[in-house]
Amino acid sequence: MTVPARVSLATLGVADVERATDFYLTLGWRLSPYSVAGEVSFFHTDGARLALWDLAALAADTGQTPGETPGAGFRPTMLAMNLESPEEVDAAFEGILGAGGRIVKAPARADWGGYTGSFADPDGHLWEVAYNPDFPLGPDGLPTLPR
Repeated sequence: MTVPARVSLATLGVADVERATDFYLTLGWRLSPYSVAGEVSFFHTDGARLALWDLAALAADTGQTPGETPGAGFRPTMLAMNLESPEEVDAAFEGILGAGGRIVKAPARADWGGYTGSFADPDGHLWEVAYNPDFPLGPDGLPTLPR
């Protein structure tokens, strides 16, 4: 059996579900009514769904032990959102700062011809916000990758 090339849900372990939910609501993201206040929040996105789940619950569910300080240190994972233009990237960063996000790398021209920057949410999860002229966005809002 082949495994489908699909990302259905991205789940972030967070120290405080309500605080993290407020951050994404402040960005203007739409919360699903299937969320459970203070326990798990599901957000609609133009691609996969985003879930915010208590870090201890996520660790227990996966048989892991969370670190002493949630969000500390480098996490070798980054989520990304692609936008239509450099101006949209800049506007997104204004909203991210206003919501309490931390700029990790300010938006700038990239050597590969695009425009990109990185931020961390209140729990330290890394996000890239990018405009990539080689990957135009389709009608679903997702990047069109060359075949």
